[in-house]
Amino acid sequence: MSAAKRLVVCGGNGFLGSRICRYAVGRGWDVTSISRSGEPKWENVTSSATPPPWAHKVSWERADIFQPEAWAPLIKGADAVVHSMGILLEADYKGVISGRESPIAGLRKAFSPAAGRAAPPNPLRRAPGDELRPPESPAQLTYEMMNRDSAVLLAREAARERVGAFLYVSAAGGAPVLPERYILTKREAESILTSEFPQMRSVFLRAPFMYDSSRGLTMPLAAATGAGALFNRATGGIFGSILGSGGVKPLKANDVAEAAVEALSDETVRGPVEVPQIEELANKGWRKSML
Repeated sequence: MSAAKRLVVCGGNGFLGSRICRYAVGRGWDVTSISRSGEPKWENVTSSATPPPWAHKVSWERADIFQPEAWAPLIKGADAVVHSMGILLEADYKGVISGRESPIAGLRKAFSPAAGRAAPPNPLRRAPGDELRPPESPAQLTYEMMNRDSAVLLAREAARERVGAFLYVSAAGGAPVLPERYILTKREAESILTSEFPQMRSVFLRAPFMYDSSRGLTMPLAAATGAGALFNRATGGIFGSILGSGGVKPLKANDVAEAAVEALSDETVRGPVEVPQIEELANKGWRKSML
């Protein structure tokens, strides 16, 4: 009997990351999650505050992505690594939700020019012992740092450990309400991973808007996004560049997670994976689970 596949998920306590952990556990994989807070606050990612049964089979580790000395040993011996991290807005969005910051102030930060921000260190040119921790101020957590550089940093360590597959949760597109740099940094990450780590099978899961009934707010947003996708299709896609992800069919978070696990298990899958292929992979994974 072959040994269980070993998977490390950075951002495994998030909305999508936790579901990737779930489906990997369902296949009998040995799963480790790495995040700053460790185990999820389950009421934030599921409909219950109680950990689901599969959660006890995941090793929930705490580490800062910008301090690889803390988490690099956890990657040793991994068959695959997932980067499921990033930010939608360059603002303290948790502060906005909790009332510590007004939504107007948060949007102002998000759309403020990038020129005034300090340039983040290049993770590929980082010398041993150099500090790469993001500034303590949430306002300085940039798209470049979270959507691009953290993925490059993780991929560098994975390549050093000769990890076979690396899955980066990208995006189907931007959105009219988001700065253009959101999707630009996603695409830059894809390009860097392809060129700098050719020996590693990189998969770029270009996920659309994801929804789940456990997050009530996502349901009406998914309906609106679905209407945008129908409109985009009816008009021949001429508004696709304007609508971004708002013109792409939304998917259930569980389907995207199952597709991610199936993509990692299928050696033929590499490079960008668009929504139609995500659906195909999810269906393929579902059929396997029924056998």
